[in-house]
Amino acid sequence: MGCVLAIDAGTTGVRTLAIDESGAVVDVAYRELTQYFPRPGWVEHDPAEIWRHVVDTVSEVASRQLASGHAIAAIGVTNQRETVVAWDRATGTPLHRAIVWQDRRTADVCDRLRDDGHLSTVRERTGLVLDPYFSATKMGWLLDSGAVPATPEVVMATVDSWVVWNLTGGPRGGVLATDPTNASRTLLFDIHELRWSSELCELFGVPPHVLPEVHPSAGRIGTVGTAVAGGALGGVPVSGIAGDQQAALFGQACFEPGMAKVTYGTGSFVLLNVGGSCPAPAAGLLTTVAWDLGHSAPGGTATSVTYALEGAVFITGAAIQWLRDGLGLIAQAADLEPLAEQVDDSGGLVLVPAFTGLGSPWWDPRARGTLVGISRGTGAAHLARAAVEAIAFQVRDVIDAMAGAGGRPVDTLRADGGASVMNLLLQLQADQLRCPVARAANPDTTALGVAMLAGLAEGVWSSLEDLAALWTPGAELTPATPADIADASYGAWRRAVTRAMGWAAPTAG
Repeated sequence: MGCVLAIDAGTTGVRTLAIDESGAVVDVAYRELTQYFPRPGWVEHDPAEIWRHVVDTVSEVASRQLASGHAIAAIGVTNQRETVVAWDRATGTPLHRAIVWQDRRTADVCDRLRDDGHLSTVRERTGLVLDPYFSATKMGWLLDSGAVPATPEVVMATVDSWVVWNLTGGPRGGVLATDPTNASRTLLFDIHELRWSSELCELFGVPPHVLPEVHPSAGRIGTVGTAVAGGALGGVPVSGIAGDQQAALFGQACFEPGMAKVTYGTGSFVLLNVGGSCPAPAAGLLTTVAWDLGHSAPGGTATSVTYALEGAVFITGAAIQWLRDGLGLIAQAADLEPLAEQVDDSGGLVLVPAFTGLGSPWWDPRARGTLVGISRGTGAAHLARAAVEAIAFQVRDVIDAMAGAGGRPVDTLRADGGASVMNLLLQLQADQLRCPVARAANPDTTALGVAMLAGLAEGVWSSLEDLAALWTPGAELTPATPADIADASYGAWRRAVTRAMGWAAPTAG
């Protein structure tokens, strides 16, 4: 059947991976993405650079696979969510830098909408909260302060749409598409009716005509244009789209309600499968569409849509980058674990990496990074240890909230993402959660998930049972620290969080 290409347009870089029928990654190409910080709290990307990196990585992987005699059966696209791209569909020209999900410039807009009493409507319709993390206020800012005109040719969408549109032809017949996993992150999509909401579009000042059409996560959307990869992929179906975290949930084979995963990436994201019925909003958590299998849904299933509860932690891997690039504490990310293991604990040091605010379950865009408990004996190893502990503490914040909302604890957590290679992190996580934490043998679960969606649509795999059989654990860590000791360190974390909250003053924006 050939391999499936997964394009992963992430926050720090763009990758294309070739995945075979066994679920193994057989080829990969990567390009790092430039980060722009024009003001404190603002984060931007260049859409043209994103697309160049897609072209370069797709061309590189496809040429090697085709030269080896391997057919390309399908392509799936996964992406950093909530980030907004605005472009002219007649020319393909970006109209502004992309505003990244981490960006905080619309915090005051969210405050005004909350003060005006709109939170309950937003929570009920979208499953989200009023926070600058999401796309709608970014779109509003682009139309207002960003001077993007709301003409008939203007498109505003998440990164998946930008990639798919260009991939399928761009100004020469490109398909303007997204899927429910990405649409459900915009504050403009009714997750019950599974359509754009005219009421929410009016609330946020976003004309519906600028938005893409919503397609299932699995299903043929279009075919690759002849201008991509020298025409070598012309006609290859583009058959899967999913936001990165939902793709990881799918790639972790969390197909049954009650199964959960955490991705330790730039941020950490915990998703819990809650089945085909949309649950009521849960305090501190988000409700999101996990996937829509469309015609690929199992026969006899009442709905093709699965929902998830989500906890979004904004800064985890980005804190490791800060230790490397901002402080020079480590030369590379891989140095963090051995440095942290030089001490048995953090010596009372607690790092709250709220560099762009706090996400779940706190939702405080004005929280800022805080370091407490410094003593004369504090050293580099203690700070490294505190950074690893902060990742585990933030995930516990979310899992505890999920247990409270669902009335049942998570009995096993499946882990992936770059930081999941650290056994120290997984051990700390197991100690904090009092349950096993299993690292997937294949760490590329985000790419695997969207490849599975595309391959399911095109017959590379025939069922969810086939896909579940692809998942194998690489390691499993179980609780080793006494509960009272783990809880004491977590208590110190909670005290430090209260000191980080509400730090940044409101700014005009």
